Amino acid sequence: MSSSFEAAASAVRDALSSAGRGLVEREAMVELVALSAVAGEHLLVIGPPGTAKSEAVRRTARVLGGSYFEYLLGRFTEPSELFGPVDLRKLREGIVETETQGMLPEAEVAFLDEVFLGSTAILNTLLGLLNERTFRRGHTRMRCPLRVCVGASNALPEDESLAAFADRFLARIFVEPVPDPRLEELLAGGASLWGDADAPVTSLESLDVVAQAAREADLSGVRPHLAHALRTLRAAGVALSDSRAVKVQKLIAAAAALAGRRTPGTADLWPLVYAVPTKEAQALARDVLRDVLAGTENPALPAAALEASAGPLVRARRIASAGQALLAERPVDGNGEALAAWRLKLEGVAREMDAGFAPESLPDDLKVLRAEVTGVLASGASGSSHPKRRWRCERAGFPRCLRHGLDAGPRAWRLRASVSGGAASGPGCGG
Repeated sequence: MSSSFEAAASAVRDALSSAGRGLVEREAMVELVALSAVAGEHLLVIGPPGTAKSEAVRRTARVLGGSYFEYLLGRFTEPSELFGPVDLRKLREGIVETETQGMLPEAEVAFLDEVFLGSTAILNTLLGLLNERTFRRGHTRMRCPLRVCVGASNALPEDESLAAFADRFLARIFVEPVPDPRLEELLAGGASLWGDADAPVTSLESLDVVAQAAREADLSGVRPHLAHALRTLRAAGVALSDSRAVKVQKLIAAAAALAGRRTPGTADLWPLVYAVPTKEAQALARDVLRDVLAGTENPALPAAALEASAGPLVRARRIASAGQALLAERPVDGNGEALAAWRLKLEGVAREMDAGFAPESLPDDLKVLRAEVTGVLASGASGSSHPKRRWRCERAGFPRCLRHGLDAGPRAWRLRASVSGGAASGPGCGG
């Protein structure tokens, strides 16, 4: 049994590596689909349209070899579009039965885009399917083979009834468009996805073996550490409901099993972050749990584990490393076109700094990087490389312009080129 478990865990790891290839900044999402499937829970993905949410789920289902159902819900979506049409032949006999072949009740992996736009009838039926893996409609009663349902939306619902439905998704991940410094990787990775569809790398039988190990895991050793983490979150104002606090143990056991460990330890506590309901609360959880999660390690789910345990200092080091590498790649002054492209990349690093940190909380290494980037962009603004170009702030009310340094808040690095001559200036600056 031990060798069978190890082989199954290895097969799933290979499948996830294959599924995440070419999906820049979506590797963690791919891994969370598998984590949720092993735990027998569901995943909610929040992010703008066009951020490869469906592609990530589709590729994961393909490499795992499971039957897959996908649908984009709208205000006028009919229940039959998800669950199947009513059998008209039996309806004439007064029996309401649903033809479920190829529909959601028979899927093993499902992706429901804009899931909160479903009607009350759809959401009520989904509740039974998600909670109990049972489909009920008319005279139809059936057990569903669903391993994991991934719901997606542009934002969390504010309506209380929808929020209660959203609580059925234990794990949550918030995705954003790929940041500027990784655009080249995005383009190359996107082009690689145009080829033939991935063949299954493993089968759901391997997932079953890992899931069985997760169900049998001994959590007694890690529970005191989990309780400490929950108290730390409560003290910081991040409260999980009792049901979520209990269910997160399934994610922890699944993370350990996927890593090839039968007994979860402190290295497997990181899924707790994904059980926190909101984006802001998850960011706070990463910060206050940085010591608890310091020992995080998972070879099967490296991206998800890193994203969960990476506090502000880890993110700062990554941005600083990318920025310093970019500064070292400065083209020669005579190559105006290359310099312009290089400056655009620098602006992307600057925007990422301000998107992630308020000025007063900027770590020391980013303060140094910010000063260097400001100096480089200011020298470009003065016309040393582009005498007919100047850079000015696009955001009204900028406290200071680039020529005199940058004292703005988050997302303030919004620069654009102006073809008029003269020294750099910006709103709020006398030049």
